[in-house]
Amino acid sequence: MGQDVRMTLDITVRGSAEQHHPAERATVALAAAIEGPDRAVAFSSAVAIQDPLSAHLKELVDLHAVTTWSSDQVRVFSHRPWDGEGRRGEAVHVARVQLRAEFTDFERLSSFVDHWSSVDGVEIGGVEWDVSAKSRRVHEAEVRKAAVDDAVAKAQTYANAVRRGKVVATQIADPGMLVGPGDPSAVPMLKAAFADGHGPELDLTPQEIVIRVEVDARFQAD
Repeated sequence: MGQDVRMTLDITVRGSAEQHHPAERATVALAAAIEGPDRAVAFSSAVAIQDPLSAHLKELVDLHAVTTWSSDQVRVFSHRPWDGEGRRGEAVHVARVQLRAEFTDFERLSSFVDHWSSVDGVEIGGVEWDVSAKSRRVHEAEVRKAAVDDAVAKAQTYANAVRRGKVVATQIADPGMLVGPGDPSAVPMLKAAFADGHGPELDLTPQEIVIRVEVDARFQAD
């Protein structure tokens, strides 16, 4: 009587998991930008905004409302705009300085933005919400484990459906990395891993931070 010989079953799945956490940090980007026909006046006007703005941020650091902030030097450049008849106009000089500040006190952030957004020459670029770097490391480790657990559960469900035994992981990777270089599906899978990115928006309502992880995994089952 012959033996029932079955080939090892290969199973490839994608596991995923996510957590939602309240924002702990808000990074605001802003700039002082002045333009006019006189280069020196544009420069001095930008500095006149930068100095009190920097002083305000230093005060907020002392109040533990801001953790870090940075400011670049005032940069001046010129351009000659075209008029409606296709002729070059007189030179316009633009003086610009950019600043970034990370807030942990969201009430003071709101007051800061309300005040400086009403000042002529100040542009509020956007607010980015996040958890702290330490919290993100902890949360990402938890979500990675949960994503692997999800992959194992999926693979075992498939194995059970075809009356196979316990699955054993043979490969685990970030999305798309298990695909061979000659496989045409490799590029779309890699793109999909970064498809959720979007630019910052000026919204002073603290956003819930979603930490999501996906993993690809291969298993074998007898």
